[in-house]
Amino acid sequence: MAQDRAAPVAVETQPAAFSGRTAWGRSIKTPLRSFLQTETGGAAVLLAATLAALVWVNVDAASYDSVWTTTLSIDIGGTGVSLELREWVNSGLMTFFFFVVGLEARRELDLGDLRERRRFALPLLAGVAGMGVAIAIYLAVNAGRPSVHGWGIAMSTDTAFALGLLALVGPRFPDRLRAFMLTVVVVDDILALAVIATVYTKEVTVSALLVAIGLFGVVLLAKRVGIRHGGVYLLLGTAIWVALLESGVEPIVVGLAMGLLAYAYPAARTSLEQASQRFREFREQPTPELARSAGIGLRDAISPNERLQLRYHPWTSYVIVPLFALANAGIAIDGGFLTQGFTSPITLGILFGYVAGKPIGILGGSWLVTRLSGGRLRPPVGWAAVAGGGTIAGIGFTVALLVATLAFTGSQLEEAKLGILSAAAAAALVTWLLFRATALLPKRLKIRALLGTAEPLVDLYVDVDPQRDHVRGPVDAPVTIVEYGDFQCPYCGVAEPAVRELLRDFGDVRYVWRHLPLTDVHPFAQLAAEAAEAAAEQDAFWEMHDLLLAHQDALRPNDLLRDAEALGLDLASFEDALRSHATAAHVADDVDSADLSGVSGTPTFFVNGRRHYGAYDIETLSAAVRAAGARAVLTAT
Repeated sequence: MAQDRAAPVAVETQPAAFSGRTAWGRSIKTPLRSFLQTETGGAAVLLAATLAALVWVNVDAASYDSVWTTTLSIDIGGTGVSLELREWVNSGLMTFFFFVVGLEARRELDLGDLRERRRFALPLLAGVAGMGVAIAIYLAVNAGRPSVHGWGIAMSTDTAFALGLLALVGPRFPDRLRAFMLTVVVVDDILALAVIATVYTKEVTVSALLVAIGLFGVVLLAKRVGIRHGGVYLLLGTAIWVALLESGVEPIVVGLAMGLLAYAYPAARTSLEQASQRFREFREQPTPELARSAGIGLRDAISPNERLQLRYHPWTSYVIVPLFALANAGIAIDGGFLTQGFTSPITLGILFGYVAGKPIGILGGSWLVTRLSGGRLRPPVGWAAVAGGGTIAGIGFTVALLVATLAFTGSQLEEAKLGILSAAAAAALVTWLLFRATALLPKRLKIRALLGTAEPLVDLYVDVDPQRDHVRGPVDAPVTIVEYGDFQCPYCGVAEPAVRELLRDFGDVRYVWRHLPLTDVHPFAQLAAEAAEAAAEQDAFWEMHDLLLAHQDALRPNDLLRDAEALGLDLASFEDALRSHATAAHVADDVDSADLSGVSGTPTFFVNGRRHYGAYDIETLSAAVRAAGARAVLTAT
């Protein structure tokens, strides 16, 4: 039978030979997780840079202004660019920041929740509504005044600061809130750049703008014909940046546009097999040519989007954005300035626009989409979490400062900066209070308020079939864990004790093993998988499964026969099944289902159909099971 409720066989621990090769598995990262962790760390650096700017300008304002107004020129053959140091940071280095924003937006469209395009409507409208209400409040406060043209300051959320502080003040908000907010703030950034490029562009030189558009057309053509050399795109991007600068359009928009062109896709198993083959060739004959070939194979197996994020995201979070804060956040503070600032329509419009407008817009926009769609589109989290996302969106630091420098000068700029900094502090405080209030709710209501009832996207392409799949645990359990594994994979051996402990601790979990033998790196994995299926024909799948993972260094034919004998199987039938590959079709079906689900490595886990990203130690898997169980209960009721 496919179903088997046998308890795990008591086996010895993983051989020491593998121990040094598996430590990384406990801290495995994914693109989204890495993005959020980098933003969290970057927020601390950004906060430090902001405080440093405030201290600097209040200790020695003359030197602060002198440094950032220093002119830096780059001249080649009589033609060049000359800007103040602050402008090089704001218009030059910040282009890389928006390039990373474009990369993450592209990744969400290709691999994230937005790959199902209908789900894009909710964060899109939530982001637009958050911007719209914040801008409306600013316009209402500044109506009839010259300062009304600074409305663009109140529209955009700072990705790094918002997500970083969300992790600090609301650590128990679900991870899906961070992913949802990432989508919302990406919408913010895209629309904000469109406003910067149009509303806050004073004069446009049409000829230079046409050159920039033409060069971007060359970029699209180069991508179309398959040119993959990064230097080509860096050269073209720099040329577009210069052309936009000469045209009068804020050149940082080219960063976002270039980032959106970098597709994201999971590593294909065929690409990984080709990379393995090239590396084996280099191992056998370590020549420079084969080293280059192996390097190309490894690089090409990963999408350009992920490679570029890995390269540039830490630089933007830990260097560029903090440097931007250091150059722009400095304001001289004294009693007279604070009195004037907090009675200024500019300061108050920004403060109330962010602290009140953002949460009202995001929460109201999300509710409106849910209501108009008849509940078909819902936030991926509960309404308390959406409210928390709305309040933390009141941190509008980076783009807000950028727009402020374009809209105002002198005392008005200082008042705008005061409003931006005050809004950031107030938004963090309101989010913390909301989190504390949510924590006081009864447990069931708190779970619903945080997790919601929306059906998550399902990543597992082929559903579990108890008549075919091998199931350990109750058939009707509310939580199902599917593992794609390889009996020769040392990381699967490390994960196995955690899985057994999980099944022991949770009585309402069913566990399914599906085969994914990585034959290009594990020569005995295919035969071991067929051996497990041959044992299954004698109702001993799980017993064989446990033995194979316990003795991963002994998977040759004679070893498999010895295991079958130890389990008391009919050796003649077992050996005949191995020789004839009678069970190979079952293994092949599992491999096909892995390909359809985008699985290319082992172990890969799915929890209630949702792919599990991150470590596979007992703490991480237990947290995933508890969250899935809570959501299953909410869905059932």
